[in-house]
Amino acid sequence: MRRNVGYFVVIIHSVVLASLHKDPGVVYVGKYGNYTWPRHDLQAEIPGDIILGALHMVHERSDNKICGPIMPQGGIQALECMMYTLDRINEGDFLPGFSIGVLSKDDCDRDIYGLEQAVDFIRGSVANVGGSEVYKCDDESDPIVQLPVIPGVIGAPSSVTSIQVATLLKLFEIPQISFFSTSSVLSSRDRYPYFLRTIPSDVNQAQAMVEIVRMLNWTYVSVVYEESSYGIQGFNELEKLLKEANICIATTEKLTKDSGVAGQDTYDDIVDKLKLKPNARGVIIFGSDQEVGELMEAVKRRNSTGMFTWIGSDGWGGRGLAYHGKEEQVEGAITTQPLAYEVKGFKNYFLKLKPGSNHRNPWFIEYWEQHFKCKYPGSPWTPYNENFMKDCTGNESFNLDTFDMEAQLQFVSDAVMAFAHAIKNMHQTLCPNTNGICDAMNPIDGEQLKKFLLEVQFKGLSGDDFQFLPNGDGPARYRILNFHQKDKGVYEWSTVGYFKNGNLSEMQNLTYRLDEPMHPPSVCSHPCGPGEATQLVEGDSCCWTCMKCHTYQYMPSKSECVTCPMGTIPIADKSYCQPIPQKFLDYGDALSFSAMIVATLGLAATSTAMITFLRYSATPIVKASGRELSFVLLVGIFLCYSMTFILVSKPTEVSCGAQKFGIGLCFSIVYSAILTKTNRIYRIFKAGKRTTKRPKFISPKSQLVICGSLVAVQNAVGIVWVLLRPPKVISYYANRDDHQLVCNDAVEAWYMVGFTYPIFLIIVCTFFAFLTRNIPEAFNESKHIGLTMYTTCIIWLAFVPIFFSTADEIDIRIATMSFAISLSATVALACMFAPKSYIIIFHSERNVRQSLMAAKPVMSGPVVQNNYRATKCNIRIDTDSKSYQGSDMELTHRLRTSGSCNSLCSRSTNLTQANGISISTQTLNFPVRLKYENREPEQDQAEETEQDQDVQL
Repeated sequence: MRRNVGYFVVIIHSVVLASLHKDPGVVYVGKYGNYTWPRHDLQAEIPGDIILGALHMVHERSDNKICGPIMPQGGIQALECMMYTLDRINEGDFLPGFSIGVLSKDDCDRDIYGLEQAVDFIRGSVANVGGSEVYKCDDESDPIVQLPVIPGVIGAPSSVTSIQVATLLKLFEIPQISFFSTSSVLSSRDRYPYFLRTIPSDVNQAQAMVEIVRMLNWTYVSVVYEESSYGIQGFNELEKLLKEANICIATTEKLTKDSGVAGQDTYDDIVDKLKLKPNARGVIIFGSDQEVGELMEAVKRRNSTGMFTWIGSDGWGGRGLAYHGKEEQVEGAITTQPLAYEVKGFKNYFLKLKPGSNHRNPWFIEYWEQHFKCKYPGSPWTPYNENFMKDCTGNESFNLDTFDMEAQLQFVSDAVMAFAHAIKNMHQTLCPNTNGICDAMNPIDGEQLKKFLLEVQFKGLSGDDFQFLPNGDGPARYRILNFHQKDKGVYEWSTVGYFKNGNLSEMQNLTYRLDEPMHPPSVCSHPCGPGEATQLVEGDSCCWTCMKCHTYQYMPSKSECVTCPMGTIPIADKSYCQPIPQKFLDYGDALSFSAMIVATLGLAATSTAMITFLRYSATPIVKASGRELSFVLLVGIFLCYSMTFILVSKPTEVSCGAQKFGIGLCFSIVYSAILTKTNRIYRIFKAGKRTTKRPKFISPKSQLVICGSLVAVQNAVGIVWVLLRPPKVISYYANRDDHQLVCNDAVEAWYMVGFTYPIFLIIVCTFFAFLTRNIPEAFNESKHIGLTMYTTCIIWLAFVPIFFSTADEIDIRIATMSFAISLSATVALACMFAPKSYIIIFHSERNVRQSLMAAKPVMSGPVVQNNYRATKCNIRIDTDSKSYQGSDMELTHRLRTSGSCNSLCSRSTNLTQANGISISTQTLNFPVRLKYENREPEQDQAEETEQDQDVQL
């Protein structure tokens, strides 16, 4: 066997010392002399080739003695049932050539005392460690009594005792089968690998008890449990299951057990505490018969009969100690009991037993004395039989009407049968075709025996099939008992249903009291109505008042109202929140459709203007407009209209990114081109007042560079904005009933980041448009630009308040933005391109250079005398130039001190052609060469070699 050597040394010394110094008992001074109580040396024996150990609670627990009086049902009857089963096994040829015996001890329902008694079961194993099956005396002689190696133990009945014994037996790999221990702790295969039981675990029993409570529609109960492993583990399971079933525990009380025996005051105090919760009329008691019997006595003393309805565990249900003499207090109780059937033949066997013939049970005489209240002649004195005044004859008869037979004796019989079948199967495997015990089974290996035990399947003496569960527990089957009056003053336990496979079945004929058949309700507060939450009463977690949940709250549990998350509203019964349908602009929306119609018309118009300018790009009116910037402007207008389709689409990360980058880009292209135009005009005319030199950066290439630089600023702003605040699609809630799907920048004023730079360009454009408002009338594009900018300012002055006032209606804000962008693009398109397109398409006769020149009288300029010499400015039109076929023109004028060619003749410069015709230079769009009389020849020659420039004045 695999054992820790250090442990063995300690155990061996303990066993030897216990053998030498075992206390025979306490000496009592009685009425008729001194006697020892209890007698440790008493044991029930059946001889056999294989000896099993057994622990029974033959005596009850006592508060002032080690052992109390005889326990008739769970003690003596269980012991006799075990021996009866062994007799049946050994009678026939069930076992091939060998028999099974037993060595049974009394644990007095005490764990420490039971552990001391269990030491006798390991002596043979300890002695066998050294290779001998017997102890040797000091003189090397053999002792009188041999110590058999016990391969298995039946018992103990109590869970707390079984835990102690199982801890000891696992050191020697001795399997143990309990018949009454139900604690869930014992199901642990790691802690108790050699423990098995024929009775189901308390986990299943607690579930059955909770199902009974649910069947009665109770929601408020008290719990009383005993202070033992059985009671504590049972309560833990109950507490968990009651919580899962939403059943409140009004109060919990503990019955003293392991720490001693409680007095009447303790039980009276428990009853008084139960009475403090009058609405909790249902009380679950998880305890043993002796303690429950004392509690019922306290119920009688405290005048509380009929105040409570009891739900009981198998520890006291149907047991005489719990209800004899307390029938009125127990009446109406519903208890669970592991489903067991009568062991066939045992009742007749037991009723025929006589103290004079039952020599193998040393406690039977004591049982006889207690049952018939007499002293058996020659029996030893005990603290209990010395009070009996009559002698027993040994021929007394049991009253079958009052005789109580333990209802769970099947589990005792099945424990014995399990060992017998496992040993038989082991013998067939290890000793095939052999009668008697072979060397392979001498001694029996505990690990192998456990394996055979877990595999046994048999039909017991009760006629019921049995097989261990994989964890060694018995099958989970319970009988539901009800204690009620059959007739006036006649009480009985009757089966009213079953609990199998986790469900109650066949529940019928439940009775509370004879005058009150229905069990009373056990609720603190009635359930609240729909949409009402339970508000707990201070100081009591199981009683409540009903609180109405408001419109936007739901009830995740019965006891709380929780506000639904934004974007959701509760359903009608407020059990959960449902999402509010998302609202967003898409192509099917009415606002979106309107905006797209406007944008589509704008795109068509812009495309028409673009095609027109492309087709007639070589005509004077297109050249005079500045072809390059005109096309840049048209591209910007086209993008403005296109933005509508992005703005009104369903928000996605891509569309959100396109929106935040595009809204500023399209405007910056438009107003950068317009600003470049107005600035060029302004610089040309301003320079003409100061110098005769041509201003820098007025060529088409320069203008495109300037415009591109202005647009690049917006691109930089857009890139930084996207990087610092990546586009996202979010849910926006303007109010509790709102759920909008929007881009993150559509909330608050983030889109103004994209509009800030275009607004700056608009302001600057408007400023230059204002400065150039008085340019000669023939310079009509300045006025068109001015009209464009003034109208744009009005549009944006109207748009900005609308933008900020629609913070809660993002769809309206986006639609308004789309209309504003389209309207701004339409203003620019109408003012800048409509007149020119009209002339190009419908009045092509005006699309010539002569028609672009306003005929005005020639005005001779004054001669200005100052520090500068008078300068004559001549403009000669080279009619021989390849770029233009026309007459020579010459503009001769004396510049003012600050003068230039564009300020001559009272702000209206004229070209004088050779034939005398005066032509305005405002819309000149043909190659010219300028010659200045006061310039050096080298300068004139360089000027002539310069490429032709389009004059856009």
